[in-house]
Amino acid sequence: MRNYATAQKIGGREVQCDATAVRTSSNGARAYVLLDGIGTSDDVRTWTRRAAVQVAEAAARRGNAEAGLRAVYERYAAEELRQDDRMRRYLPSACAVVAVTTPGSHNLQVAWCGDSRAYLLTGGIAHRLTQDHNLRRVYPPNSTYPTGGNRNVVTSFLGAPWSDEESRQASGHPAIETATRLLHGRARLLLASDGAYEPTEDAGRHLSDLLVDEPGKAARRVVADAVATALTVTNRPDNATALVADLNV
Repeated sequence: MRNYATAQKIGGREVQCDATAVRTSSNGARAYVLLDGIGTSDDVRTWTRRAAVQVAEAAARRGNAEAGLRAVYERYAAEELRQDDRMRRYLPSACAVVAVTTPGSHNLQVAWCGDSRAYLLTGGIAHRLTQDHNLRRVYPPNSTYPTGGNRNVVTSFLGAPWSDEESRQASGHPAIETATRLLHGRARLLLASDGAYEPTEDAGRHLSDLLVDEPGKAARRVVADAVATALTVTNRPDNATALVADLNV
C-alpha cells in the first residue's frame, strides 16, 4: 500500500502547471517532488511535468535532496538561452521543492528553490521546513509597507541561471536552500504549491487541521480548502497541488 498521495485543482487557471513525482532508487532512497510551473501554457505544463520526474529521479538516485535538485538546476542553468535576460522570460521554469528519505537514516532532507513549501506534521502541528524565495522575504513587512515586497515575484527557481553567490548578492539567499529534520516515529510530510497553502494561511487557518485521515483524503482536503477560500476572498484561485506522505522510522 502506498504511503503517499497527491491532489490537484486547476483553480481559476486555464492550464494545470503544477506537477508532482515520486521515485524510489534501488537502495530504497525515496524522493518526493513538487513543482509549481511559472506561467500558464501547454509548454509550461509539459516542461514542468518532465522536470518534476528529472528532479525525483536525480534525488532518489543520489539519496540526497540537495544534490538531486542541484544537478537538474545546473543542467537548465547552463542552457545558452537562459543566460540572456531577454530570452529567459520566454522559457519554461518552475518553483521546486524535494524531500528525500533514505533507509537506515532518521533524517528527512529537503531542498528547494522558489516558494513551493514543505511542512512536517508532528504532534498535531504542521512545522514549516522551507523559507520562501520571493520579494516578501527580501523586503519583509514593516510599518511603512505592512505587506512587504510582492510575494508573487520569486527570487529563485528551476530554470534560473544564477549561482548561489549571484543569488545571495541579489536576494540575500542562495539559489538553492536546504533543511534537515530528524524524524522520531511517525510523521506526515506535506509538499504544497503556493496556490495550496496561501489561501488557507491568509484566512488564519491551520494546515494541520486539514491533514487528517489517510494521505489521499488529506491532500484533497488541502487543495479543496485552498480553492474554495480563494474563490470566496479574491475570486482568483491559483493552481493548487498537495503531496502528502506518511513517514515511519
